[in-house]
Amino acid sequence: MRFSIIFIICFAGYQLGLAQTNGSLGTLGVNGSNTMSGTTSAYTGVRPTTKAHKLTRRPVIDGEVLADSAWSDIPAFGDLTQTQPYAGQPISEMTEVRICYDKENLYLSAVCHDKTPEKIIISDSRRDASLDATDAFLFILDTYKDGQNGFVFGTNPAGIEYDAQVDNEGQGSVNANRQQGGRIGGINLNWDASWTVKTKVSAIGWSAEFAIPFRTLRYLSGKDQTWGVNFQRNIQKNNEAAFWSPIPVEFNLHRLSMEGTLTDLELQSPGNLKVIPYVLGNVTANNLVSPRKTSTDANVGGDIKYSITPSLTLDLTYNTDFAQVEVDDQQVNIDRFNLFFPEKRPFFLENAGQFGVGSPGEVEMFFSRRIGIGDDGSIVPIVGGARLSGKINHTNVGFLSMFTDQVESNSIAKSNYTIARVSHEFAKLSRIGAAFINKENLGPGEDHYNRVLAIDGKWGLGKKAQLTGFLAKSSTPGIEENDHSFKLNYNYEWNKLNVGAGYSELGSGFNPEVGFLLRNSFRKPEANILYHWRMNGKAGLLELRPHISYRSYWNYGNKKLETSFLHIDNHWEWENGMEVHTGINFTTEGVFTPFEIATGVIVPAGSYSHNEGQFVWMTNTSKNISFNVREVIGGFFGGHRASTTFGFNVRLGDKFTSEWGLNSNIVRLPYGDFNTTILRSRISYSFTPRLYVQSLTQFNDVLDKWSFNLRLGWLQQSNTGLFLVFNENRGLDRFDNRSFTVKYSRMFDVIR
Repeated sequence: MRFSIIFIICFAGYQLGLAQTNGSLGTLGVNGSNTMSGTTSAYTGVRPTTKAHKLTRRPVIDGEVLADSAWSDIPAFGDLTQTQPYAGQPISEMTEVRICYDKENLYLSAVCHDKTPEKIIISDSRRDASLDATDAFLFILDTYKDGQNGFVFGTNPAGIEYDAQVDNEGQGSVNANRQQGGRIGGINLNWDASWTVKTKVSAIGWSAEFAIPFRTLRYLSGKDQTWGVNFQRNIQKNNEAAFWSPIPVEFNLHRLSMEGTLTDLELQSPGNLKVIPYVLGNVTANNLVSPRKTSTDANVGGDIKYSITPSLTLDLTYNTDFAQVEVDDQQVNIDRFNLFFPEKRPFFLENAGQFGVGSPGEVEMFFSRRIGIGDDGSIVPIVGGARLSGKINHTNVGFLSMFTDQVESNSIAKSNYTIARVSHEFAKLSRIGAAFINKENLGPGEDHYNRVLAIDGKWGLGKKAQLTGFLAKSSTPGIEENDHSFKLNYNYEWNKLNVGAGYSELGSGFNPEVGFLLRNSFRKPEANILYHWRMNGKAGLLELRPHISYRSYWNYGNKKLETSFLHIDNHWEWENGMEVHTGINFTTEGVFTPFEIATGVIVPAGSYSHNEGQFVWMTNTSKNISFNVREVIGGFFGGHRASTTFGFNVRLGDKFTSEWGLNSNIVRLPYGDFNTTILRSRISYSFTPRLYVQSLTQFNDVLDKWSFNLRLGWLQQSNTGLFLVFNENRGLDRFDNRSFTVKYSRMFDVIR
């Protein structure tokens, strides 16, 4: 019966897809310095091209584009095409973009005309705040012109600095939030470069001026440069997103294989040596010992960054510190498998895509949180290390070696962590790569080591499909067999349809100690199909996204089913920004050994098959008040579970933002009942785009613990400046520990 339902849904979706008119989206008009010819589909035709003009006089970066004569001789272009809400239609407001450069900087200006400037929406004025719910202008530079890697820069009318690194076209499946830090698949949200942007709101709309130093970027050597580029403008009152080089609705700015071209860049190789020292003072009070212990300490350290070539950078770090990084969001585990916490530390986030091998969030050969963080979350001092990363012709290279100190109280030995990575790119978005990861204990009498050797690749099947995979083997003393892992995956994305299928396997002896495994010892087939059905305003709907996904895990040792998950869902997206998901899950869990799911509650061995209903409701995040709720109700290990995730956001202008959250599980089992609750509050106030205060308060009722993190940041450039950080963990009746840290860092350009 279940598979009959699936077949009917798939067949109906296929017929609906055939019924849709798949005509041309019109010709992309180009003016100014753009060049295009022919009448082709906006998605499949010739991509637009523009020219960078060499300057004799620099513009004044103040947001006043039209009043600056330096821009007057630069031809403007700006025929943008909507992806949202009406895919393929011209942008609703005129946009003028100009590009020029001198020997030091790339300059870009955008005049964003708006017939009703009083309705311009500014949702946040913090550096690196999300630009999804605000009027904004963004662009991406593919400096290698490889269709895979790029640098994103953006701003909103408040003049914030937004930047990110993109690799592998941003593809990945790890969830994170920019303001929490972390990485989302192939997107490094915490890459902070040194550049300048200024904006101006006026009667004609708003305008922005960018100055991007070439030493901030990475590019291949040579004077005659051709880069990939695309531009995006958001007009939030219309829930509108439009692009210069048109992109289908299922993609975004990171789809570099659909970029336009920027020509006529005659660049010199810039000198680039940066020294970034820091000083730090810290006071800590520990109330878990008697008598209470208070300690103070001071530290110095820093980083050195040297560009060997414009595309190859050496980083050195000593006494590496991350005091300014926000603490982790708390999680509760009500399953048998590992929880994933994203990396937030800036040193490890920069160029992290160079070192990634595996399946993000499930099987990762290298997971940088293994360096400097103990299994219990405690800090392990990082003595220092080195990183070499970049590109040589069409080959990406990466080398990282870090040394950590011993922690006698936790029986942690001195260790070295090393990864060497190489990946060569071919035509048709294909590549092949290899990685070697090594962990070795260095203390007296220590002889433990762990090594992983992996190869991976991607074979592009045109622009619509790709085949990806990896093969890895670990080496650990005492483990002699089944120490392998591999995955093969096919994915097709085009014409509103996404189809994927794959198989992965992880042997019972596979042990990447510097990596991350969601679970051990499995064989996993998976498949998914999704269709974007554009409604274009019918009944107020913008899009429907019916989809089906299936995955199952079979134990590698006994070959029995351990987990099966079939998900049938539809996403309903409205013109007003509201979104609803309605789905049903069919689950099976095979428990081979009894386990304790909560204190005193033991789930016995057996097979548990259940159904779940799933409902998600999200309102328009550009409003001053918005919320989201996710409810999953159904069977759970022979009993019943109701899982609720609720988020409530309040914004006052562009200075004050707050997020209030609840994660709750109500579980009723034949062997015992239990509840879990996590409360979370994140409050931010921005005095300026570079001066902010932010708090994170959390309560975990499983531990009966409160945690509080307060950070004040006064940024100067590239994530340096003055940071004041207060942390406290407390039980219900007293505090356990608290600390106050003052840190100051500064970047010095020794060679420019």
